[in-house]
Amino acid sequence: MSFVHLHVHSHYSVLDGMSKVPDLINKAVACGMPAIALTDHGNMFGIKEFIDEVNRLNAKPKKELAECRKELEKASNEEERAKLEIKCAELKAKIDSYIPFKGIVGVEAYCARRTLFDKDKNVKTVHPESKKEYIVDSSGYHLILLAKNKKGYQNLCKLVSQSWIDGYYSRPRIDKNILEKYKEGLIICSACLGGELPQLIMQNKVDEAEKSVRWFKSVFGDDYYIEIQRHKTNKPNGDQNVYERQQQINPILLDLARKTNTKIIASNDVHFVEESHSEAHDRLICLSTGKYLDETDRMHYTKQEWLKTPDEMSAIFSDLPEAISNTLEIADKIEPYSIESGPIMPKFDIPKEFGTEEDYHKKFTDQDLFEEFTCNEKGEVVLSKEDADNKIKKLGGYEKLYRIKLEADYLADLAWKGAAIRYGKELTEEQRERIIFELHVMKTMGFPGYFLIVCDYIRAAREELGVSVGPGRGSAAGSVVAYCLKITDIDPLKYDLLFERFLNPDRISLPDIDVDFDDDGRGAVLDWVTNKYGKEKVAHIITYGTMATKSSIKDVGRVQRIPLSTVNEVVKLIPDKFGDNLADPKTKNIPKVNVKNCLKYVPELQQLRNGSDEEISSMLEYAEELEGTIRQIGIHACGVIIGADDLTNFTPLSTVKDKETDQDVLVTEYDGRVIESVGLIKMDFLGLSTLSIIKEALLNIKKSRGIDLNIDAIPIDDPETYKLYSEGKTIGTFQFESAGMQKYLRELKPTTFEDLIAMNALYRPGPMDYIPQFIARKHGREPIVYDIPITERYLKDTYGVTVYQEQVMLLSRLLAGFTRGESDVLRKAMGKKLIAVLNNLKPKFIEGGHKNGYDPNVLEKIWADWEKFASYAFNKSHATCYSWIAYQTAYLKAHYPAEFMAANLTRNKDEITEVTKFMEECKSMGIKVLNPDVNESSLHFISNADGDIRFGLGGIKGVGEGAVEAIVKEREKNGRYKSTFDFFERIDLSACNKKAMESLTLSGAFDSFGDVSREQLMEANSKGETVLEQLMRYATKYQADNVMQGSLFGIEEIKIQRPILPTVQPWSTLERLSKEKSLIGVYLSAHPLDDYGIVINCLCNETMNELGNIDNVIERHDLNSQIVVAGIVTKVDRRISRANRPYILMTVEDYSGSHEFSLYGKNVEQFSSFAELNRYLMLDIIVQEKGADYNKWKKEPDNTNKLKEYEYKITAINNLADIKKSAIKSLTLELQLENVDAGLISDLSSYLVSNPKDEDPDELITDLMINVRDLASNMVINCKSKQKIKVNMNLWNLLVTMKNNSVLSYFVNK
Repeated sequence: MSFVHLHVHSHYSVLDGMSKVPDLINKAVACGMPAIALTDHGNMFGIKEFIDEVNRLNAKPKKELAECRKELEKASNEEERAKLEIKCAELKAKIDSYIPFKGIVGVEAYCARRTLFDKDKNVKTVHPESKKEYIVDSSGYHLILLAKNKKGYQNLCKLVSQSWIDGYYSRPRIDKNILEKYKEGLIICSACLGGELPQLIMQNKVDEAEKSVRWFKSVFGDDYYIEIQRHKTNKPNGDQNVYERQQQINPILLDLARKTNTKIIASNDVHFVEESHSEAHDRLICLSTGKYLDETDRMHYTKQEWLKTPDEMSAIFSDLPEAISNTLEIADKIEPYSIESGPIMPKFDIPKEFGTEEDYHKKFTDQDLFEEFTCNEKGEVVLSKEDADNKIKKLGGYEKLYRIKLEADYLADLAWKGAAIRYGKELTEEQRERIIFELHVMKTMGFPGYFLIVCDYIRAAREELGVSVGPGRGSAAGSVVAYCLKITDIDPLKYDLLFERFLNPDRISLPDIDVDFDDDGRGAVLDWVTNKYGKEKVAHIITYGTMATKSSIKDVGRVQRIPLSTVNEVVKLIPDKFGDNLADPKTKNIPKVNVKNCLKYVPELQQLRNGSDEEISSMLEYAEELEGTIRQIGIHACGVIIGADDLTNFTPLSTVKDKETDQDVLVTEYDGRVIESVGLIKMDFLGLSTLSIIKEALLNIKKSRGIDLNIDAIPIDDPETYKLYSEGKTIGTFQFESAGMQKYLRELKPTTFEDLIAMNALYRPGPMDYIPQFIARKHGREPIVYDIPITERYLKDTYGVTVYQEQVMLLSRLLAGFTRGESDVLRKAMGKKLIAVLNNLKPKFIEGGHKNGYDPNVLEKIWADWEKFASYAFNKSHATCYSWIAYQTAYLKAHYPAEFMAANLTRNKDEITEVTKFMEECKSMGIKVLNPDVNESSLHFISNADGDIRFGLGGIKGVGEGAVEAIVKEREKNGRYKSTFDFFERIDLSACNKKAMESLTLSGAFDSFGDVSREQLMEANSKGETVLEQLMRYATKYQADNVMQGSLFGIEEIKIQRPILPTVQPWSTLERLSKEKSLIGVYLSAHPLDDYGIVINCLCNETMNELGNIDNVIERHDLNSQIVVAGIVTKVDRRISRANRPYILMTVEDYSGSHEFSLYGKNVEQFSSFAELNRYLMLDIIVQEKGADYNKWKKEPDNTNKLKEYEYKITAINNLADIKKSAIKSLTLELQLENVDAGLISDLSSYLVSNPKDEDPDELITDLMINVRDLASNMVINCKSKQKIKVNMNLWNLLVTMKNNSVLSYFVNK
């Protein structure tokens, strides 16, 4: 007898089920089951994947027949044709007799014991199974709900959505009230031991159980079934009590079924597919409950919860055959239906004065619309009658066309008005043709409403909300209509950006306009959209986080209590990717990194899996089984759904806690890969931090200089900006700040915006190889060659190098007459290496080009070049938009450096690495970053009148926004503070508490007064009370007495004795700076390494921050070559390894950041004495292959499957103090004669101090050489100073600044 599983959990029952949807379906089919249900806990997360998988299965016979018929058409051999004809006939007969497999949509819901609105933690009762007290309203009775038709599916969506939105309390809950409301099309099963009937029976409330049955029967009639489970277990650690309880309640359930004339079904509460998966599932439950595997007092399943075969189920229920057959009855009740839908556009409110649908019904006929929607933009008939009718049907029929026509006309009205603003009243023929074409495509694809909505919320963002909007992103920037509507801000015609890269006119595909907003404003725009369209029509998109390769091993290792160090050693064997040698010879695809492939290709892991260590072997076994299961749900970073109607008519909804706001956010239960297939439109709202930086910089400029700079109107040919790019001074700018990019910019010396677009597109793996050629051609070192002269039209701006996908598209049209749609198909096929498509297009390209008079051999070469490069070629639309944002940041840095860098510091204030980087850049630019100061600082970093940057008070730990607001408000109202006492006497002490005052003190915010030192304020008296506390107590009394005296006698102020300041010893520099750093995150007023700054700059060839990316370090240095770094020891961790050997982890910090070094083996003995806190060290290190010093890590010669890994090894350590004096033997300055003037001589003379008689032991004394070169005559004058000079930080900073400004060059020990 066959059987259908109706109570089935997949891994979408997060951290409870581990079945993958395809595996469930495949086994059900293999076992001869006609159907299977999916009933995950409280959600429908997996339903779309489930339905899609079933549809793929059912489409397979027709697909096989179609493929066979294609082969038959191509076959030329009669014998082969005869065989294929027989095969086609067999496949046709198979289709005729094929019974589609049914996927039954369901959910195991939690039905509230009271109502879904009851959430009282004080109402408790005792659980009948565990005998433990629990909150009545948490969770609920389990209940299986199955959809038997489309209406049932829609009602399931309603119920599940409401369970999350209104009923969530520990679990998403429904109740009987809404169950009755949305009863149509549902089949109900009473569920497992957690169901209402079993729970009441276990409490000896049989009468109430009968009453419950009769309620369900009254509502659902014969669509209500009582579920029977009885699965005895003999598995180790399987829950033995479940079967006993099942046996206790089953007779009563059967009696209730007979008494109420209710049918029974057999089920198994499936949680995994195969019996062998029970152990992996047991570990999954440990992860879910936060328990260890060896704990006895934890949740256990019976280990019987696998997808049992019909024979296994029939054997278990041999005495109740109707329990088996009734599952088939339920499957027969399931009607075929689809949840798929074409795009259903939200309705945009068009002003009534423009027109209404009623007006359009009177004004136009169906025939008018037929002709308009099936002809091309020139009114020419381009479709057959059959294709035209199909197109009308696909757009939703004539009733829908009237709405689309209205929206299209309104869109056109806005676009033409916008065109007049963008281009002027007199448009060129090219502009008119492009706008007409785009509007026609938007209309005939049915998408004008989409563009109206996007245009509307972008307008609102700018005009109503004051939110910065990016110039465009992705392919949408290729639309002239989008440019006219101010959706984008880059003229596509100016830069040869293509509309069909965005919307291909030959195939209907959903538009996808991604919009960048400033970080702070994105949320405001989303709120605006929600308020306008209704909260029931707007939701975010869910994401599913799955167990990755390394995390699955770590998770299993943790629950098995395997030592973390052991687990980490195993995880380190997992490569980031496999080598090219494992690529498939045909497809060139490299195997994915997963546990299965790692066990196949990494010998060390094979040995561990098959080795004698059972714990590690089992860890790898169960990690492989659990890998890929869903571990958590989240929120899509930018995807938002705007629906035409209540979203629950299309998809179930749930809520996810936003990590940033800690608020529940409404999300669709189907993720971004499939959500559009149910008819919903996805729009991407992205937050771009660079827009926030630009916005902050503009505010700084307004405050410091009183200038309202329009960043969108800056000149695109600004010499200072291109000079900045040419010198590679791009730290802090958008997209161009990496070291590699800086190097290429210095070589390229860009002079046009097109140069920047090209570099943006080329600087990525693959096309990066073409950068040297691009640079050489720009500077005439390599001739610019065009295979066919006419191609110069589209290749001139990139010096004959194909850089963009758009160039391939345009050239295919120019040379071979490709249509717009065909050129886009070519672009996609080359990018994704679709061999079959390319094989069809190549003859068309060669023939079309030959027909136009071009040499086929040259065309073959061009095609070969395209195939090689097009897979790397970049989207020019995106590169252009982001290059414009990048240019804006470079312009700000070139013209308003302090304001721009202050904005960078503000927007990155919580990222210490970034703050450190920007402070170093400020130093190189000659901009001082000053300590916070209560008389000048605001909440954020600001630029002051001297062109320096003042640290923001909001960046000090312990100083809240309320305190900053009080400080600034009082300063603006009554003037600058005159002293520390004046500050305390005036400030609102309710806003500035003791913690805030301590933080202000230690960060140096009072230093500028010079009347009270940090040490004095923090000095404690014999009672343990600090001067700061005394001062606050004094200030409280002072303010209170002044208020009292003023109210009684009108006296402005009275004199109260101020606290006496003690005489204290100053803190050491390191102590002072350490306290400062603990509060503001960086060393600001000075740095502990300043005494050694010159030595570090001269002798070190890497920074600690750069060591964090070992691959980049390897690019700059050969293996085993000497690398020198220096810094202060900030952390030492001495440990003992599993082999009982000592090792040391030592963190060393320099100006850029910190790095942790490991000392093992002989290095521990050799360098242990240096591993002390606050030691100033210089380290010589090398990069070597990981484990090169240890035989146990040595790879077998033939093991090339895993990429090599590398590590740092310390070869020498010295005290910085020991090498400081001899570090600099000579200093050479090289100047160009044209730069030598009185100002330069004066600047140098003031710092070049030569006075060896007054020698300070801490000063560096060295020889000075000055070389002056005349570029005109190429003559060089070499001068050597007769006296040695002192090299101090003042001189060094001057030289660095002059070098950065291209005034001179300097060399040490040359």
